[in-house]
Amino acid sequence: MRLVALLERWATAIPLPTAVKPALGGAVVALMVLGSPQVLSSGRGALANDLVGSLALGALIYLIVLKTMASIVSLGFGFRGGLFFASLFLGSLVGRAYGLGLEATGAPILIDPAVAGLAGMSALAAAIIGAPMTMSFLVLETTRDFGLTAACLGASVIATTIVRERFGYSFSTWRLHLRGETIRSAHDVGWLRQLTAGRLMRQNVPTTRIDATLAEFKNRFPLGSVKIVIALAEDDTYAGLVRVALAHAVADPTGKTVRDMISKPHETLAPDLNIKEIMAAFDRTEADELAVVTPEGVVLGMVSEGYATRRYAEELEKARRELTGEA
Repeated sequence: MRLVALLERWATAIPLPTAVKPALGGAVVALMVLGSPQVLSSGRGALANDLVGSLALGALIYLIVLKTMASIVSLGFGFRGGLFFASLFLGSLVGRAYGLGLEATGAPILIDPAVAGLAGMSALAAAIIGAPMTMSFLVLETTRDFGLTAACLGASVIATTIVRERFGYSFSTWRLHLRGETIRSAHDVGWLRQLTAGRLMRQNVPTTRIDATLAEFKNRFPLGSVKIVIALAEDDTYAGLVRVALAHAVADPTGKTVRDMISKPHETLAPDLNIKEIMAAFDRTEADELAVVTPEGVVLGMVSEGYATRRYAEELEKARRELTGEA
């Protein structure tokens, strides 16, 4: 994981056209093919041979190092695809090497190298792809052995836990983070990321100039007409929120302006914030409503905590119904 990120940064710094860099990576992988043709492609044919083959421990370690380096070079220089099956192939090699290594040490516990290969295949693939159940069912479909599937599920869970503790994400999610994405789970790919402030906000919200007198404000917005009004600065950018009830609570508005009544001048929502970030902002600011503002300060609309909470609950219930087959 770290080597791919490091090589990608190094490849980006190479003063060559972007279209040429994959060719350079392909040339490096071609040199590795001289060591073994199994480093090519994703490893489907090699997996079928090596999982039930009789390769020696030294040959397995050699293939593990070579295939790992080929994968790092391929990903680092811009190639995409083959991540899923390549992880299965590498995992099977690691598992078989572990089984043969145990046998070589003369340990009292012996594991069939083919069984160890399947466990390694599911564990490493789960760590890279982030789907332990999928890998375990893949073993079940291959072997129809429930006992072995349970063992592979345990190995997958352990590998996934170690990766999440050390890195926080699976390798696939890690690569998305390197590209500026912030997803943490499958929920973020779906409806959670679609519920943004820009989609939840209501437009055409009432506004007032910050230099307007309080008397003018009270005449324009009678008590009970609206709850909150957005105050705009002289250049029509966001200046803060004004609560109509508090403005009407001022007995003598003489000499006072809207500027004296504004609140939350620095608390706003960006239009691309998702629902979780919106709810966190409401908790942090303890506000009932927040303005949606562009980085330039232009007001787009307003989002209320009550509406955001209701839409979040509706989408959560919809996702639950889809998961349980009710929808």
